[in-house]
Amino acid sequence: MNNGSPAKIIMVQGTSSHAGKSILATALCRIFARDGLQVAPFKAQNMSLNSFATPDGGEIGRSQAVQSAAAMTAPRVEMNPLLLKPEGDNRSQVVLMGRPHAVKSARDYYKMKPRIWNTVTAALDRLRAEYDVIVIEGAGSPAEVNLKQHDIVNMRVALHSGAPVLLVGDIDRGGVFAQLVGTMVLLEPEERALVKGLVINKFRGDSSLLTDGLDFLERHTGTPVAGVIPYFTDIHIAEEDSLGLVSEGGIAEEAAVDVAVIRLPHIANFDDFDPLVHEPSVHVRYAGRVEDYGDPDLVIIPGSKTTVADLDWLRSMRLDESILASHRKGVPVVGICAGYQILGNRLFDPDGVESPRSETAGLGLLPTSTTFLSQKSAHQVKGRVAAGKGMLSGCEGSEVIAYEIHMGSTASHGLASPFNIESRSGRTVSLPDGSMDPEGMTVGTYLHGLFHNRAVRRSILECAARQKGVALPPSNTNIEPSVEYDKLAALVSEHLDMDLVYRVTGLAR
Repeated sequence: MNNGSPAKIIMVQGTSSHAGKSILATALCRIFARDGLQVAPFKAQNMSLNSFATPDGGEIGRSQAVQSAAAMTAPRVEMNPLLLKPEGDNRSQVVLMGRPHAVKSARDYYKMKPRIWNTVTAALDRLRAEYDVIVIEGAGSPAEVNLKQHDIVNMRVALHSGAPVLLVGDIDRGGVFAQLVGTMVLLEPEERALVKGLVINKFRGDSSLLTDGLDFLERHTGTPVAGVIPYFTDIHIAEEDSLGLVSEGGIAEEAAVDVAVIRLPHIANFDDFDPLVHEPSVHVRYAGRVEDYGDPDLVIIPGSKTTVADLDWLRSMRLDESILASHRKGVPVVGICAGYQILGNRLFDPDGVESPRSETAGLGLLPTSTTFLSQKSAHQVKGRVAAGKGMLSGCEGSEVIAYEIHMGSTASHGLASPFNIESRSGRTVSLPDGSMDPEGMTVGTYLHGLFHNRAVRRSILECAARQKGVALPPSNTNIEPSVEYDKLAALVSEHLDMDLVYRVTGLAR
């Protein structure tokens, strides 16, 4: 319990994007929480299309939602006061304190930063007043000299708060010694003094073979190596960005069900599909070209920040023809959020929210129409499967826990709604969600996290297997996030010098 003094802080920065900052910060959140401390994550600025709805209807980066879960606390907008959602053409939607604030080019956004800085520091101060320890995550690299004058997420935050910094480098990419030494050289003296430990991440093999290299790092930087974290594949934590998604063709021979997720240019909330990956005899592919599409047994059109632009891209790549051909063969098709909008007949944009065009034709697989609105809907929801036919025939009445983040309203024009929402942002409601064709083989929904609900996931996969004429093997697979956070905490605790971490953070073990 916070005793009235500001929370202790520690910051994780990296030599590059995808170095492992988010994972290490997640692990520290869990380690501190398991030691009985009240913990909150913080990232001043996040650029990501993977976002999450807070209980009060705000929007933050998915990585901070994951970290708050690891910390065993509810996500709050203060944990990620600034979220940038790229829209293409060098512009992004600026989400400030959980609400859409503006759409800005990079140049115009930089002009906003002096004003935004006060919002960022106020959010961090509020968290420090309520928690025992704050785990801060940086972004990209603190040594991007061309961007440093605009920094509000890396060393400027560390200097403002006096945060000790762990600097992480990714050895799996190669060049980790140059990454770490070069980053330290490019930091200003007062910044370099805040770096209290170097961390090598994603190491494969015998760490004793690194001894000479670790001695080199400590001699050339004057900073201790705090740990060497091994590469792992058996701990399942949601990815922060789409760098981890690979478009590929083919199908594993042993797979009963081949799932093609359309790799939209602005794909959002792609961790929706993580549970499918862990199902036995299910092969998940991200298809970004006709050559990657193949002959799938289940087609999913995911969320996107730019529905109309991605629909145009879909047609330019002729993937619309592939999806329509699958539909004619009786293959189940699921559209989530933007994917739901794309499945419909028409998309209307009278106020130019998404596109200069006031009207766009959809794929026409559902007789629905969507109107884009300037007001964003962001909610955590609970509900039930309402229509038990087709791909949902095995789960009617099952509970669904999910979340919504969208800027459109879709009219279903008499179609059955597959889901009924019973709780929305903590309020009791009775609201239909989504649309389903009469056969139950095409489903559109605004519910992110749908496949994290086991009954729904298994029903859809079993339907795909039936259509193919094969049996889906039984599964007791159900990835429990809390177990994964504990596994991550145990791994990092073993390979990170936690005595050093506690000492520089100012905490007693």
